[in-house]
Amino acid sequence: MSSAAPSDSDIVVNERTALLDAGQQGQKKATPLPKLQIAILLLALLVEPIAAQSIYPYINQLVSELDITGGDERKVGYYAGLIESLFFATQALTILQWSRTSDRVGRKPVLLLGIFGLSLSMLCFGLSRTLSGLILSRCITGALNGNIGVMKSMMGELTDSTNMAQGFALMPIAWSLGATIGPMIGGVLESPQQHFPNIFPGVFWTEFPYFLPSAVAAGFAVTCFLAILFFLKETLPRQQTLEKSTSALDGEALNIPENAIEDSPVSIRSLFVPSVLIPIANYGCIATLEIAMYALQPLFYSTPIELGGLGFDPVTIGLWMGAFGIVNGVLQTMIFAPLVNKFGPKTVFRFCEASFIPIFALFPITNIVARQYGINWLVWFLLTCSLLLGVFMDMTFGCILMFITAAAPNKRSLGATNGLAQMTASIVRAIGPATSTSLFAYSVQHKLMGGYAVYAVLVTMSVFAARIASRLPGSSEKKA
Repeated sequence: MSSAAPSDSDIVVNERTALLDAGQQGQKKATPLPKLQIAILLLALLVEPIAAQSIYPYINQLVSELDITGGDERKVGYYAGLIESLFFATQALTILQWSRTSDRVGRKPVLLLGIFGLSLSMLCFGLSRTLSGLILSRCITGALNGNIGVMKSMMGELTDSTNMAQGFALMPIAWSLGATIGPMIGGVLESPQQHFPNIFPGVFWTEFPYFLPSAVAAGFAVTCFLAILFFLKETLPRQQTLEKSTSALDGEALNIPENAIEDSPVSIRSLFVPSVLIPIANYGCIATLEIAMYALQPLFYSTPIELGGLGFDPVTIGLWMGAFGIVNGVLQTMIFAPLVNKFGPKTVFRFCEASFIPIFALFPITNIVARQYGINWLVWFLLTCSLLLGVFMDMTFGCILMFITAAAPNKRSLGATNGLAQMTASIVRAIGPATSTSLFAYSVQHKLMGGYAVYAVLVTMSVFAARIASRLPGSSEKKA
């Protein structure tokens, strides 16, 4: 009737054992990261921002040349924004299903299919000379690219509680690098017959001036496809060890969901619980604020000073935004993991998320200084402060991915959990750019709060997001 009380050395099995080691983080040295596997994963991660953003430098010019607007230049931005947003819109419709499929058939097959489809769609985009062709190829790019959720699942499976911060710190760095390389490919390689007439002669390059950047992006995707095919190992276990789980539970009356014991995929409905939805809600908040910031930055830089911007030329804008990618990569590599190890992911997340408030506040302050004194040292100092705050802002993604990984009921549901999170982010990234830039234009046109109303709205949203962050659990590990 009575049984001996379990000693401190007894192993407690609960719903987190499928994902993280049981409470030994402080007692173990950090496990070395599997360098080759993670390197291939990061290489694959570069594909999405390169494919998504390589069109940005020339999309307005392409829309104008195809006479889609009927000669009305005011409509160029509308059609360009539509084509840009379709990637994230179609990705939002399919990414959850791709992630759930990876829970059943494995991560590697889904990753290979997505990258292969992406390479084909980029080639189609470069050969498109009609609006319908551009839209169709862009939709295919987004619909087949469910890779980002799968890659986050693989990173969670390649790391453990001792090195998770190191692993997830690398993902925003890879994304920033891809976001820097993509526009460079599009800007340098468009219209190659004009820029490199000796290398690219012939009628083909005149008829399809944007095929080369699309082909380079597709070629990069093919390289990643081959690296994954031959060198990346499957991370999802095929055989489930129910016997091991049940033997560990012998004589224990623990409240464990059946699907956690069997380590089988769970239904989508079972993911709609606070432990999963709170991290996803935080992910959606920072994705909303981030995409708004990135959409406003080039608009703010290029808009004349008297209309609320800084009046920079495209070269200055490109160099400054490229500098952010470099600084972000260097600093994240150096300080993210040590910060998380010392202060914990929740503290780092809340501190870094709060940086959105001064980032948005610095936009009007910088413009006010430029109106008073022109583009002087103080303007560049404020821009540098904004750049450094942007580095801390980007650290929020590494932190929240750790919480999302730990929120999954088991390994076989990690794909669905990441897919639900990425679907949320894709939805806000599809509507965020047009919403924020329209609000900017409306604020300037109607002189709301002196033309700065858009920033007041975004600061308010940042404060609201900080309140939601307080609901996160104390650590990125599940509690017993």
